[in-house]
Amino acid sequence: MEHPVIIALDFSTEATALEFVKQFPQPEQLCVKVGMELYYQTGPIIIQRLRELGCHIFLDLKLHDIPHTVEKAATIIGQLGVDLTTVHASGGQLMMQAAVAGINAGAAKANVAPAQILAITQLTSTSTEMLQHELQINGALADSVDHLAQLAATSGVAGIVSSALEVPRIKSVTSPKFRCITPGIRLATSPHDDQVRIVTPQHARTLGSDGIVVGRPITQALDPVASYEEIKKLWEGK
Repeated sequence: MEHPVIIALDFSTEATALEFVKQFPQPEQLCVKVGMELYYQTGPIIIQRLRELGCHIFLDLKLHDIPHTVEKAATIIGQLGVDLTTVHASGGQLMMQAAVAGINAGAAKANVAPAQILAITQLTSTSTEMLQHELQINGALADSVDHLAQLAATSGVAGIVSSALEVPRIKSVTSPKFRCITPGIRLATSPHDDQVRIVTPQHARTLGSDGIVVGRPITQALDPVASYEEIKKLWEGK
């Protein structure tokens, strides 16, 4: 991916999100993540507006339903011209395959490039205690991530979303080319907020991440452009 640092647009309105993006001197060089809060507030118009600014877009809606429903939803997403989108790997192989079929069908209908699908393994807010006691999934968190990543790799998706801490294991049980995009990124001086499994940008790269998703350390910074540039330099090892 040309833009390995992805900015999470965790805003509640279209106006706020677009105002934020327009601070950057070259928004066409940005890759931004549109999540549930913003998309559910605005609908697909936010995707159109961001594309008009030239942004690359990661639409993170984490589809998780029966295969038929996911395929129909993915067909709609496929027509939007986004670069990346997500499903939950825990939905199973048939559901992920349905998502791939839907994305391809939608992209063909709209004559746009198909979005790459990333599967969610375990959210970065999930701890081993939560996995075992609340979700009643026995075993180590890393074993669950490995299993879901392998399932995703056999389902035709492009990669996964996980903590950077799991990337070396994921690539060893799938393929070095299987893409790993990692949220839970914080600067050494940043608060952890609600994230549990976090790393710095430079640590994520050394672990083998193919891209990082960064929200609050950029969007809530006093100077978001400067913060973004700093994180890019840390990612690039400068």
